[in-house]
Amino acid sequence: MKVILAQGNPGTQYGHTRHNAGFLLVSQLVETLGGSWKEVSKWKAMISEQTIDGEKVLFVLPQTFYNETGSVARSIIDFYKIDPSSDLLVIHDDLALPFGTIRTREKGSDAGNNGIKSINAAVGEHYARIRIGIWNEMRDRMDDADFVLSRFTADEEASLKNEIAPEVAKLATRFINGTHESTSKKL
Repeated sequence: MKVILAQGNPGTQYGHTRHNAGFLLVSQLVETLGGSWKEVSKWKAMISEQTIDGEKVLFVLPQTFYNETGSVARSIIDFYKIDPSSDLLVIHDDLALPFGTIRTREKGSDAGNNGIKSINAAVGEHYARIRIGIWNEMRDRMDDADFVLSRFTADEEASLKNEIAPEVAKLATRFINGTHESTSKKL
């Protein structure tokens, strides 16, 4: 079994903000697969269960705030008794990477990302990640909190849907099939 957990904030007011890049991409992936979501209150998450290439995959949208997602990851890992180093993939935005950059890692530090800091504290640093660059020139005129909670531009939304989402789907499939590796790509 594999778990693909997206970083983001619950609520419609955060729906199309930069901090919700993970939510947007995982939601689009589940929609492409024809899946649906159900709320699982004991995990504080929206869950979509799929079977892909014979592997059970649990897609997770935590309903805690971004900086508190570690408790959701820990609950699911404990319930299913999975090994995060081989069975957990986290998809999240990255303020340090230019928009359109996708970087994968097999483990690592939080690099200042409070959501990743929460997950690292709960499950350790050994799990796969797909980091989605959100930086653009507006970032230089705003503080971090205002920038990550700002909305994507129309062009960025189109790029997320038409260019970035298909690439993330390929990378997620590699993770599910056990061929995930560290990469970096600028679209």
